[in-house]
Amino acid sequence: MRSFVTNQGRATPLRALGALLLAAAATLPAQAQTLRWAAAGDPLTLDPYAQNETLTNVVNAQVYEFLVARDKQLNLVPLLATEWKQTGPLKWVFKLRPGVKFHDGRPFSAEDVVFSLQRAQQPSSQIAMYANALGEARALDKLTVEFTLRQVNPIFLQHLNTLYIMSKGWAEAHKASKTQDFSAKEESYAAFNANGTGPFQLVSRAPDSKTVFKRNPAYWGKIEGNLQEVVYTPIKSDATRIAALVSGEVDFVLDPSPRDLEKLNATPGVKVINGPENRIIFIGMDQARDTLLGGSGKNPFKDVRVRRALYQAIDIEAIKTKLMNGQSAPTGAVVPSPLGAFNDPAIEARLPFDVAAAKKLLAEAGFANGFEFTLDCPNNRYVNDERICMALASQWAKIGVKARVNAQPKAIIFNKLEQLDTNAYLFGWGGSITDPESIFTSHYRNRGTAGVGEYNRGNFKDDELDAIVAASSKEADPAKREVLIRQAFKRQAEQVHYIPLHRQFIPWAARSHVTVVHRPDNWLEWRWVNVAEKK
Repeated sequence: MRSFVTNQGRATPLRALGALLLAAAATLPAQAQTLRWAAAGDPLTLDPYAQNETLTNVVNAQVYEFLVARDKQLNLVPLLATEWKQTGPLKWVFKLRPGVKFHDGRPFSAEDVVFSLQRAQQPSSQIAMYANALGEARALDKLTVEFTLRQVNPIFLQHLNTLYIMSKGWAEAHKASKTQDFSAKEESYAAFNANGTGPFQLVSRAPDSKTVFKRNPAYWGKIEGNLQEVVYTPIKSDATRIAALVSGEVDFVLDPSPRDLEKLNATPGVKVINGPENRIIFIGMDQARDTLLGGSGKNPFKDVRVRRALYQAIDIEAIKTKLMNGQSAPTGAVVPSPLGAFNDPAIEARLPFDVAAAKKLLAEAGFANGFEFTLDCPNNRYVNDERICMALASQWAKIGVKARVNAQPKAIIFNKLEQLDTNAYLFGWGGSITDPESIFTSHYRNRGTAGVGEYNRGNFKDDELDAIVAASSKEADPAKREVLIRQAFKRQAEQVHYIPLHRQFIPWAARSHVTVVHRPDNWLEWRWVNVAEKK
């Protein structure tokens, strides 16, 4: 048996941006260490299970905590759990940290862990696929919890790092025991209020305008940084966001445009922190309907030759050099990290860019004259997301395919995709988990229950792929599991259920007096941030 022990809403008008930031600063003590930061989008909700999106997760994780966390190198380390052991193939027992309290003063206990798991497994939860992989939890005593799995889970601890711990008493008191149904546009107490055990507490929340946090004075753990307050302001425009950084109105930008990096590197008082991200950007397509929404005639995406034609019509190197300024890593593997593809060149290899071959495939499929469809695309989520869609539309036009780009904020696009209201879409998937399971069950499986296939928004049905992935998800033998994983990649490459594009890089930009820790999961951990006094 293995055991582990340690001691340890609305867009902000541009004319109001400056006033908004100055007003926030005016409310702070004179010497308070404040991080004023920005990105293109806004956290979608404060309910930690209602959306599984990186910016939303990063913000919620400063308030809510996990039993196990990631350190600066993405290693798993204890957090609300101090030690654990696997007592059998389907059993894990965790000892919980004593003396921890939620922000409202309620003590943290095993009952909160049991409640959190059950809440995260609800149908409206967007982390249900991970929560269900954790099985069932029961409290053995106030500070001991046992997990009983329904089947072997090769990455149990990594899945556990997705389960935010909520207060059972707080949720019940505020009628928030049910996870917010974000896709149904439900509003709930937990969507606008928060109560965790983490190092920062929510002060105020104005969606699409400003969200303010303060340091938790009663935090149980160590805070390495010196932040006392955090002010987040979404700024959709790349130019306005960078101007705010250069002028000093904000201290940190999570998502500077690649085309601005050279300028930022040459700007006094500003620095760029760069590195690859564990995130794959790809295209999904409706492969279920006989006729595309808003269209007529047969659905072209049901034919693998059409999907392959669109793939081979993409000049990914042109997108890398001309659009991404070299800040991307083209790949043929639909998996966030190259580690998940075993760093295998055969898995990573793309179909060749070949316009003539693409036209031939379209003709063979009965679409010699092309076809039209709508490409749904977020415009404030991924690096150059809208521009990538425009570039794809231009390239596909060369084979007679007309893609109408529908670019909207992520809150709108993600809701649309959850309803399967799409012809085709640009999407990204990533995070701290490098194992392919992070994308297999969510994207490669047929749509089912308990979160299985939840992100298969093209609604394809591939029983062979589904069976392979289902087997890999519960195979305990690493060698046998690798065989299954390779088979899953081979099947996806043959069927082109998704068209892979690239893994994006994540340049961050900050004022020179700000020190941050850059992780490849694009995770800004506030307790590691230092803001020095300006000279």
